[in-house]
Amino acid sequence: MYCLQPDWPAPSNIRALTTTRIGGASQGSFSGWNLGMHVGDAPEAVDQNRALLAQQVSGDITWLEQVHGTHVVHLPTRSPHPQADAAFTDTTGQVCTIMTADCLPVLVCSDDGQQVAAAHAGWRGLSSGVLEATLSQFSDPNRCLAWLGPAIGPQAFEVGEEVIEAFVTHSPQAMSAFTAKGNGKYFADLYHLAKQRLQQAGVTAVYGGEFCTYQQADQFYSYRRDGQTGRMATCIWRVK
Repeated sequence: MYCLQPDWPAPSNIRALTTTRIGGASQGSFSGWNLGMHVGDAPEAVDQNRALLAQQVSGDITWLEQVHGTHVVHLPTRSPHPQADAAFTDTTGQVCTIMTADCLPVLVCSDDGQQVAAAHAGWRGLSSGVLEATLSQFSDPNRCLAWLGPAIGPQAFEVGEEVIEAFVTHSPQAMSAFTAKGNGKYFADLYHLAKQRLQQAGVTAVYGGEFCTYQQADQFYSYRRDGQTGRMATCIWRVK
């Protein structure tokens, strides 16, 4: 197993990680450390992989049913698998967790270490406002730090004009995140788009954004690259 640790100046009581595909019990198309129970992998393998993750965190993991929306669930919750695309908590021992395989995982914490959140920011959720919805849960978004985890990179994420329209309608500045490829296709920079939305919401301390799940096949699952594939998890929690 191999996890990435965010490189950001988070408070000392904050813990965070992103899993990779390295290690784990899954085979075939899901080879490695697949944590997605919904992708067609053998359930017993996913159970083993989730048990391995549980050993890496100090708290209770809540697995979301992600739908590319903007709903934020507060942890703890009575629902075992709440339908949401972000999780927020101010409670010690609650692990905010999202799964991705090209979409952008975004971690947020308050600068006093009392509030944390994880958001699933694919282009649909990002353009619809999932980051703004997540930040609205914090006491003061201007005093938050954000970390952008592994996502499909700007040289690999090919999109159509409908994606540009979804972002530019909200902010004309978003056009700077798109590069024309030809034939009505563009390359989109999810990292740049997320930074814009975070900064517009008052978050200036933004870190990460240096990976590409599509190009780094040895480290990451990529739905765009492989179709049938596994999922990584990105987690954040408080230890005190």
